Amino acid sequence: MLEDRQFTQYAKEYMDMVFRVAFSYLKSQADADDVTQTVFLKLYRSKTDFIGPDHVKHWLLRVTINACKKAALSPWRRMEPIETCAEAFTVPDTEHAEVLDAVLRLKPKYRTAVYLYYYEGCTTQEIARLLNIPQNTVLTHLRRARQALKEDLTEA
Repeated sequence: MLEDRQFTQYAKEYMDMVFRVAFSYLKSQADADDVTQTVFLKLYRSKTDFIGPDHVKHWLLRVTINACKKAALSPWRRMEPIETCAEAFTVPDTEHAEVLDAVLRLKPKYRTAVYLYYYEGCTTQEIARLLNIPQNTVLTHLRRARQALKEDLTEA
């Protein structure tokens, strides 16, 4: 198990990232809060020996994605408008806000790949490992997402 000091450091460093990934996947602040709490509870109870900060980040992303998939199956889920927790997604101007809104309208498989690639800075290889899919599938998801975003944003 992690020492309390270590856990506190990881929580401070990665809690916002976990929440943003969960919210981008589930589109609900309450569900994202639940997933974030679940993920950090699993981290606290984990017996994994983390090699470094990248290992912790990837472990948290993988657990977050799995928890989001599980939460998405819940019959009690409901969607919320992004405005309800806009402070979690800091966007510099209205143009960026429009792009983020368009990203959140994508299908979940495309949205997750785009979010991890562009907002969290993961490589396609890392995303493939996190989502348990081939790297070429990640590249296809990104290409299709870019195409959908281009069509969506040019219509607006």
